[in-house]
Amino acid sequence: MEWLDALILGVIQGLTEFLPVSSSGHLELGKAILGDNSVPEESLLFTVVLHFATALSTIIVFRKDIFNLIAGIFSGQMDDMIFAGKIILSMIPAVIVGLFFEEQLEALFNGNIVLVGCMLIVTGLLLFLAGRAKNTGKNIGWKDALLIGVSQAIAMLPGISRSGATISTSVLLGNDRTKAARFSFLMVVPLIFGKIAKDIMSGDISMESSASMPLLIGFIAAFITGLIACTWMISLVRKAKLHYFSYYCFAVGLIAIAAGVFNG
Repeated sequence: MEWLDALILGVIQGLTEFLPVSSSGHLELGKAILGDNSVPEESLLFTVVLHFATALSTIIVFRKDIFNLIAGIFSGQMDDMIFAGKIILSMIPAVIVGLFFEEQLEALFNGNIVLVGCMLIVTGLLLFLAGRAKNTGKNIGWKDALLIGVSQAIAMLPGISRSGATISTSVLLGNDRTKAARFSFLMVVPLIFGKIAKDIMSGDISMESSASMPLLIGFIAAFITGLIACTWMISLVRKAKLHYFSYYCFAVGLIAIAAGVFNG
């Protein structure tokens, strides 16, 4: 992998991990444009590195929240223990889908850009509705946490944005916007590290010294853009400006459907 490719992919990962435009959907569209051979052999290791970078950027942005949550759990603070319980509950649907339906999910990542286009339109609709919802001071309840978790599991489909689906679901359930964004970003950190651990333990990852510089460049690019995108996304959610991304998802989704139909 060339360093420029690593830089571009790192920037894309850092942006699309947090902005509600579906990183998996854009990857499928990129594969359709560039061809499957555009993905290098060391892509699994590179993907793990990029996901670690974006997870680390989330931890940096929410470092105070995470520290206070951990300290509260160890000191027996009931509010923090309840919040941690809701995070765990929200993870269960995605864990179940990932463990028992992995092959079925992978089959959907086959360059079907019509499916991606349809799912991008669904993402756009969620963002549009969430952008028009009234802001409240409501905390996320147990039922809300489970439903947000279900939306996160559904977001494993190519074209459904994870952040877009989870934040939109939370806001549409009547939860406070800032709290919805905070919960959405915190709930994915354990899943990212779990996925990284699973990939490492699978034995499919091989280290190559020749790829060390592209890996470093990709990591730095994803980390820095992740910091920017995560902070920006929180501000956008707070200001109810998710509908801007809905227009983008609608446009790209329609183009993808048209391209898939005419080329099919």
